[in-house]
Amino acid sequence: QVQLVESGGGLVQPGGSLRLSCAASGIIFRSYTVGWYRQAPGKGRELVTSITPGGSTNYADSVEGRFTVSRDNAKNTVSLQMNDLKPEDTAVYYCNANTRVDNVWGKGTLVTVSS
Repeated sequence: QVQLVESGGGLVQPGGSLRLSCAASGIIFRSYTVGWYRQAPGKGRELVTSITPGGSTNYADSVEGRFTVSRDNAKNTVSLQMNDLKPEDTAVYYCNANTRVDNVWGKGTLVTVSS
């Protein structure tokens, strides 16, 4: 069964940090590009960052320098370290794994940045 499970979300104060994880099962994870997307209340889903099978990364301008994505293919996981969090980072964060022929989504984890 193909599955992506996100974890690590929660409530954090502005300026704080969280680390999200995405655990994959049922796919050859090392072959997939993995992206983190987020959807804030009342807004569309946006790409936050992605990491290719070879480890190349890209980031949305809004998180550049604050967020870091990494992957551990041996453990079938991708992590998102989020530092200096801002209220505008509040959203449901989704993990996506894709190849040219497959596209898998997790169910999301909620991140709330508030004092």
